[in-house]
Amino acid sequence: MLYRAGRTSTYPDDPVESGIRFHFLGGAGEVGNVGCVIEDVSGTKVLMDYGLAPTKPPKYPSEAPMIDHAIITHSHIDHIGMAPWLVGHHGTTLHGSRLTSSLSEIMWRDTYKVSSIEGYPLAWDKRDLDAAIGAWQEHDMGEQFSIGQWDVSFHVAGHIPGAVMSEIDAKGRKILWTGDMDTRTSPNVTGATPVQCDILCLEGTYGGKYHPDRKEEEDRFVKRVLDVVSRGGVAVVPAFASGRGQDVIRILHKAAPQLEVHYDGMGTRVTQVWMDCPELIHEPKALKKAWHWCRRVRSKSDRKKALDADVIVTTSGMLDGGPAIWYINRLRHDPANAILLTGYQAEGSGGRMLLDERKLPIWGKKTPVELEVTQFSLSNHAGHKELVDFAKACSPEHVIIFHADKGPAMALAADLESEMKVHIPENGETIVIQ
Repeated sequence: MLYRAGRTSTYPDDPVESGIRFHFLGGAGEVGNVGCVIEDVSGTKVLMDYGLAPTKPPKYPSEAPMIDHAIITHSHIDHIGMAPWLVGHHGTTLHGSRLTSSLSEIMWRDTYKVSSIEGYPLAWDKRDLDAAIGAWQEHDMGEQFSIGQWDVSFHVAGHIPGAVMSEIDAKGRKILWTGDMDTRTSPNVTGATPVQCDILCLEGTYGGKYHPDRKEEEDRFVKRVLDVVSRGGVAVVPAFASGRGQDVIRILHKAAPQLEVHYDGMGTRVTQVWMDCPELIHEPKALKKAWHWCRRVRSKSDRKKALDADVIVTTSGMLDGGPAIWYINRLRHDPANAILLTGYQAEGSGGRMLLDERKLPIWGKKTPVELEVTQFSLSNHAGHKELVDFAKACSPEHVIIFHADKGPAMALAADLESEMKVHIPENGETIVIQ
C-alpha cells in the first residue's frame, strides 16, 4: 500500500476518553511490518516502530497519523523501514539506541537501492531519507527521558546489539513493549530480563515452537561445516547482515579457528558500526578478534578468491539477492559444496524455494541447485518457553501479543490466559485498556 499523508490512516480521530489506547497499523496477526500507536487521556502518544515487510513487492503498514515521537526498537527493516516517511511527512523525532541510530542510514540506503533494482516504488525518497538521518534522539540503556507526560527508559532486548525494550510510565500505568526479543544470551548480545509492568506488549514470533538448546545447535552447525570442509567442499552460509552474520563469525572463530572464513555483503559495513558501540556488544573484544580473523571481501578479485575458502558467510540471509546468489551459482556444480541456512526462510523467499524445490531464482531464472542444504535454528527470537517464562515474570494484568501469526499467538495465549488478560489484536483494530 502506498499513500500520501492524511489520506488513508486507520487511526481514530476521536481523543482517548479513558485508559490507554493501542492501535496497530501493522505487525498484528503477522510477523514484521510493525507499527503501533499508543495514546492516553493526556494526549501523549508515541508510535512504536514503523517498518515494512521486505517481501516482493514489499508490504507496508497503514498510514501513521500525525505523530511527534516514534520509538524505533532496532535496525531491522521490518521495524525501521518506513521511518523516513514519518520524518519527511510529519517531522517526527525518532528515539532509539546509539547503535540503531548509527545503522539506520545503511539500512535505509540499502532499501532504497533494492527498490530501484527490483522496480517497486517506495513511499519515501532520498530527501526523506536525508531528513530521517538527522531526526534521531539517542538514549542509553536505563536512561530516563520524557515523551509528553510519559517517562520512558530502554532495556536490553537481547535480539541484536542495540535492540531495546521500552518501559513506559504512562501516568502510573507501566507499559513494557518488548520489540523483537530473546532471553537467551547469544554470541554478540546478552539476553533480556523481565521488567515488572501492568501492560506487556509481547512479540510472539515463535509462539508454540521450542528452540533446541543453543549450545547444542551451534555445535551441530560447526560439525556440519567441518564435515563439508573435510570432503574438500566450501560451506556457503547465507546470513542476515545485522545479527546472524556476526554470530556465525563468532561461533566459527571460537570453535574452529583453523578454518579460512570469508565474509561478504552488507554485514561488513554493519560490523564496523557495531564495533563503534562496544558498550552494546557482549564481549566486544571477542568480536574484534573474530573480525580481524575472518577475511572481508572488498572487491571482485576478493570474491573470486573466496571461492577457494573453507566457509563463505554472506548476505542475503533468505537468498533474495546479495553476493550469496553469485557464490551459489559458481559453486552449485560441485556436490562437495553445501549451503547451510542459519535462519528463518519466509514464504516466497529464495531460501524457502531452495528448501521446498531444490531450486533458486538466479538472474531471473529458476535454477536447480543440487547441493546439500541443511537448516539450523540459530534464531535470536525467544521461543515459546522463553516467551511464557518472561511474560509470567513481568507479572502484567494484560498482555498484547503482536509480531505473530494467529497460530503462534493462540499457543501463547493458551499458556498465559490463566494468569493475565490476553489480547490478540488485528491490524486496524483499537484496544483500550483501563
